[in-house]
Amino acid sequence: MYTSTKFPRTSALFISALLGGVIFTSCASSEQTANKSAPQIAANGAVNQLPARENSISQKAEASPIARSRPQLIKKAAISLTVNSVDKTVDAVSQIINQQQGDLIGLKQQQPKNDNPRYTATIQLRIPEDRLEPTLEQLAKLGTVDSRNITAEDVGDRLVDFQARLTNLQKTEANLQKIMDRAGSVRDVLSVSQELSNVRQTIEQIDAQLKNLKNQVAYSTITLNLEAAVSSTSPQPALGLQVQETWNNSTHSLSAFSVGLLKLGIWLIVYSPYLLIFVALIYGFRRWRRTHSPRLTQTPESTRSD
Repeated sequence: MYTSTKFPRTSALFISALLGGVIFTSCASSEQTANKSAPQIAANGAVNQLPARENSISQKAEASPIARSRPQLIKKAAISLTVNSVDKTVDAVSQIINQQQGDLIGLKQQQPKNDNPRYTATIQLRIPEDRLEPTLEQLAKLGTVDSRNITAEDVGDRLVDFQARLTNLQKTEANLQKIMDRAGSVRDVLSVSQELSNVRQTIEQIDAQLKNLKNQVAYSTITLNLEAAVSSTSPQPALGLQVQETWNNSTHSLSAFSVGLLKLGIWLIVYSPYLLIFVALIYGFRRWRRTHSPRLTQTPESTRSD
């Protein structure tokens, strides 16, 4: 009776253990497959996200282009005009300079001559760099344009170089000032002071060059050449003016001749002693020659008679 009841219990335990092992193996295999599929899904997601990121980066790059520094250019322009009146054109150029807030650097006017019968003028002016083109357009309207050119020189590298050198020298100046404050002996103080003076002098020179370059970049130079369209001929003077001019020239010539004679007389008076000595020598030589000439002539005759 005891043995019959024990067999079903053992078989039930065996069946339950077998079912548990099957369930455990199935769970383990499902977890491994899940773990294998998870990295594949993540990798696929990352691969899918890469093109999206690249597209977003390219869109941002297109939306915000790289900001380039503005070129530092020294601009110079030259323009030649043929005008009807040089004087009126010069006045108009002065008004244009005031309108464009520029400066007049130089003005050279040349009156008509025999070799160049035309009236010419050369004007140099400085204009803010952003107003160069409008100013040239206004100047071109004053006459007929014979020639026009614009040149530009990029000095950006020089400006950067000067600025870097200036910054380094300023740091050196600050360090030398600290060393000078901590120096103990007089010799060290004098040595550091001399070096500090040299550095400050170099700073002033570089700073002046830097300001000069910046000023040339900020203001453009224009050289304007003006030439009259028709050669200017002076009118013929009246008859009375010609007679008066001739009279003035003749009286001036007479006065100059009189002054010349007076000066000659003064020179003769001053050198009269030497002139008298010279005349006396000539007179004595001629008299000596006359006194000795008969003897020279008689000597051959006397020899013949003997």
